[in-house]
Amino acid sequence: MKCPYCGFPDTKVIDSREIEDGVVVRRRRECEKCGNRFTTYERYELTPLQVIKRDGSREIFDKQKIINGMLRACEKRQVTLDQIKKIAEEVEQELRLKHPEGEVSSKEIGELVMKKLRRVDKVAYIRFASVYKNFEDIDEFIEEIKKIKRR
Repeated sequence: MKCPYCGFPDTKVIDSREIEDGVVVRRRRECEKCGNRFTTYERYELTPLQVIKRDGSREIFDKQKIINGMLRACEKRQVTLDQIKKIAEEVEQELRLKHPEGEVSSKEIGELVMKKLRRVDKVAYIRFASVYKNFEDIDEFIEEIKKIKRR
């Protein structure tokens, strides 16, 4: 690895450890010429997931969209940002395992997020479901709450 300070082509690894549940490797390096230290990160380069939307169009999977949707649903709830990020990470990992071909429907993503969010906070789940399922009236809302109570 080339030194970012002096450009010398040889550096040595001082420390190496896995972070983000083993998905990323963090390495501390030292330049053999100037002695400066710096950090590098290695992560998998995965084939991008394609999301097939309801109208048939496709777009690249964006984990941040899931996080943003859950943040809105969890507003003023006792759900931490770490919990939300963990759910989004779990969703992406499950989708990659289940769909090695790299295509997934938006419906499956929404269902998976709702399933995981329901375990964390039922009110946040109802909020998310109301947007995802596009409730048209109060009766649909009440029916979803009844389903939760039955479980």
